[in-house]
Amino acid sequence: MTPLKLRVMLLSISVLFLTAVSAAAQGVIVPGPCNRCPERPRPITLPRSLPIKSIKIDTKISSQVATTHVEQVFRNDTDATLEGTYFFPIPEQASITEFAIWDGDRRLVGEVRSREEARRIYDEIVRRQRDPGLLEYAGKDLFQASIFPIPPHSDKKLELTYSQILRAESGTVAYRYPLGTGRQVTQIGSVSGRIELESKEPLRNIYSPTHAIEVKRNSERRSVISFESPGGKEPQDFQLFYAVSAEDFGVTLLTHREPGKDGYYLLMISPKDDWSEQEYAAKDIVFVLDTSGSMAEEGKMEKARAALLYGIRILRPQDRFNVISFAGEEHLMSGDLIDADDAAKTRAVQFVQSLRPVGGTNINSALQAARDQIGRTSNLSHPRMIVFLTDGLPTVGQTNIEEILRNLKNTGEARIFPFGVGYDVNTSLLDRLASSTGGVADYVEPKEDLEVKVSNFFAKINYPVLTELQLDMAGVETDLTYPRSLPDVFRGSQLTLIGRYRNAIDMDHVRLKLTGRSSGANRMFFYNNLHFPIKEDSNDFLPRLWATRRVGWLMEQIRTNGEQPELRDEIVDLGTRYGIVTPYTSYLALEPNASVQNITSLPMKDRGFIGGNRRSGGAPSSAPKAADANATTGVAAVQQSKLAREQQEVSRIGTDSPSSMMRTAGGKTFYLRDGIWIDSDFKTDMTLPETVVKFGSDEYFALLKQKPRLAEFFSLGEQVIVIFEGRTYRVNAAD
Repeated sequence: MTPLKLRVMLLSISVLFLTAVSAAAQGVIVPGPCNRCPERPRPITLPRSLPIKSIKIDTKISSQVATTHVEQVFRNDTDATLEGTYFFPIPEQASITEFAIWDGDRRLVGEVRSREEARRIYDEIVRRQRDPGLLEYAGKDLFQASIFPIPPHSDKKLELTYSQILRAESGTVAYRYPLGTGRQVTQIGSVSGRIELESKEPLRNIYSPTHAIEVKRNSERRSVISFESPGGKEPQDFQLFYAVSAEDFGVTLLTHREPGKDGYYLLMISPKDDWSEQEYAAKDIVFVLDTSGSMAEEGKMEKARAALLYGIRILRPQDRFNVISFAGEEHLMSGDLIDADDAAKTRAVQFVQSLRPVGGTNINSALQAARDQIGRTSNLSHPRMIVFLTDGLPTVGQTNIEEILRNLKNTGEARIFPFGVGYDVNTSLLDRLASSTGGVADYVEPKEDLEVKVSNFFAKINYPVLTELQLDMAGVETDLTYPRSLPDVFRGSQLTLIGRYRNAIDMDHVRLKLTGRSSGANRMFFYNNLHFPIKEDSNDFLPRLWATRRVGWLMEQIRTNGEQPELRDEIVDLGTRYGIVTPYTSYLALEPNASVQNITSLPMKDRGFIGGNRRSGGAPSSAPKAADANATTGVAAVQQSKLAREQQEVSRIGTDSPSSMMRTAGGKTFYLRDGIWIDSDFKTDMTLPETVVKFGSDEYFALLKQKPRLAEFFSLGEQVIVIFEGRTYRVNAAD
């Protein structure tokens, strides 16, 4: 290769230091005609940016020092040789350790330019192209490189490695890789990531609010996290949180708060891994199994039998238990709870193997028998549970649902865990049995494996480590926290609480107190120096997570107590403000002359589904209908109950938007109305002060330099209305 050609092939690399904020955009190549080519480039239509074929991330984090190696493969689908400008936002105070581009099988590295020239190049491209999507790169520490040549119909692979020291807040370490914000200007294909965590203290509460992750624990101090997203999915930044703690229970706190508004918090509690056998709480449990004739269908009885046998065999010797079968009447294995020794478990196995499906369904008598056992012979220091498995409606004995529920009051403080099998179950009965006792109802649809699902549940509850939990937030005023009642904590589980908070000043040294029962004794744990600020820009996913859980809880109230206007209207408001799928508002596809702020005033029959096909105005096929909210049995009832439960337990924000008319940016939801992206918080009768700028004007860019966070919202398009820090900002199209 000649020196001239080598110089042409070398990369011109620079780091552009703009206003320092967290990285939030994907690396992108903005293409241009090949001015360095020997022949004059013929005119072609250039894409806004080159599509990204694949991204591979390999990160190692040790003692809060993260080294990230990323491989990006870009695609040039044009007929021309191109040259392009590569932008990549690097985290604050990160340092680039290596950058390379592949030309065939040759790996080339480059030279550094001044940051002043890099700034000039970026500003010039943004102003020339007038592309709002590029604003996502404004106000960030930006790495810039010149890429040449990019042959036609070929891939171009880039590699980038950078190191950074991760920030820890309230004992929680945060890592972020920019995947999402650059979606405005580029298509992103498959994404895969591997993050290796190492720490001197045990790792706790490994959590991603953005991606479904697989956590492989090699030891208490080393874990490998992986994720994979196929192409075609709406990308978002990959976020990972973890804590380190040698305490019995690790605690993680995340907060978000806009000035002058309620804050949102997420609190995670997870137990250590190495509990001794003596530290696990002994439990009292009654298994109640439906053996009515319908259980013979589709192999339900055999699968339920196998799951129940598994649950019996894994009981620990200090546990106490009984088995009750029921059809037209109940049959008890024993008159009282018995110790789970080998002889008792052998007896139980024989009892379960002898069961045959025949007769009606006497739910009332079976549950009363379980209640009497728990209330009369249970050890008050033990966690108490009733696992109730049925595939039908009450047909024998007491069949009135309200009477059955009344008969089950005072269950000896036992948590009831109902499993409904199939669609011929009364979800109202099972949901209320669970919610009134602090348990959880679950449903096994015909397409699901009954044995696997129930067996997994038995394995989870077999090792209680802390029960009867209570939290003292030490003066922080919190409300609407979900779940509403604290569940028990089991080995390998992780309790995630999401709620709102308010305080007039920053609270920097909050001392949280956690109490509960473990090994039959009351225990108390303290966690110091937790931070509840009055302003926190990060973790802007929290309001939507909270709103989703709130919607799930409201839907449960409607299913339990019937539809009431105030509940329905709050669901409508939350659904539209945060872009949440609900049976009442599911991404409304409004008519052109409708306005977002008037959604809640529409009669229920006129409310459409946001995100349905715009031409047909219909709901997505997966979206539940408003009428389903009151169903108590059948397919709709089961699916609606499962949706409400999923929403109450959600800990990860979704990536798919069912509507091209709705987008989220910076934790806010926007709707496209008459070509304008309108903040869902905006109302026409607002009296907030207002700033109006023209897209691409000098005032426009000056405003973005003054308030860099506005770039997240302005990147939506040339016309935007957003409420930010108590002011309305309106971007009008250029003349």
